[in-house]
Amino acid sequence: MTRRFGLTDAQWAVLEPLLPAGKRPGRPSKWTNRRLIDGIQWRVRIGAP
Repeated sequence: MTRRFGLTDAQWAVLEPLLPAGKRPGRPSKWTNRRLIDGIQWRVRIGAP
């Protein structure tokens, strides 16, 4: 599901290969890379501290 200001699937397909792969053993990350990028975009757009 893409929100109003979220990345489209086509944009994500271009960006995803550029991100580093997770190499840590153990528990998987709580957040997906896509959610992290959406959160960063939100903070930049809104100007949240």
